[in-house]
Amino acid sequence: MLTLYGHPFSRAHRVMWMLKELGLPFEHVPIDFRGGATRTPAYLAINPNGRVPALVDDGLVLFESLSINLYLARKFAGALAPRDLVEEAHATQWSFWVATEVEKPLLLAAANLLLFPESGRDPAQATMACGKLDRPFRVIDSHLATRPFLLGDRFTVADLNVAAVMTLVPIAGVPITFYPALSRWLDICLQRPAAADWKPIAFTIPRPPTEAGVLAMFV
Repeated sequence: MLTLYGHPFSRAHRVMWMLKELGLPFEHVPIDFRGGATRTPAYLAINPNGRVPALVDDGLVLFESLSINLYLARKFAGALAPRDLVEEAHATQWSFWVATEVEKPLLLAAANLLLFPESGRDPAQATMACGKLDRPFRVIDSHLATRPFLLGDRFTVADLNVAAVMTLVPIAGVPITFYPALSRWLDICLQRPAAADWKPIAFTIPRPPTEAGVLAMFV
């Protein structure tokens, strides 16, 4: 039996989406990262990073949501899995790309547009973060202008991983109208029934007292 640790409004929703796409039964332990549950000795024994998600598969323990999804695609195959080594390389490439090029500025933009309490939001910081998203958004928009999905003509784990990170775009209202292919693709991905858990994600997090603390949140 697969066991997934983490609340749907955390990065665990990425793995939950994948498990539902694959039709796999799993036990869900909804640990909330905001209440200190990820820092207990019991959970640290599972994920010493003190973060969610974590997945346990018959004694194998994995953390890092995008890596977990690549593992699930490889193990359980099906329509979402890469068909060959080239597709596997591209799925890994896009998963690393969204983590390194998109996630940090997107989180910073979302925090200042929505996630911080209204009194703690910085419009200038939100504008700066959205500006940093222009280059990667242009990269993926150009790629998707010539194909419906990242690997070609079908939805795969590559699309799921990238779209799952980008769920903060509609949640926080990050503007993407200047990227029509990206906008079309993201809407298609997030309308998939298995992706539904992203929709109720709405919470606030306290703004750290220093600028360095804000940046540290997203490292």
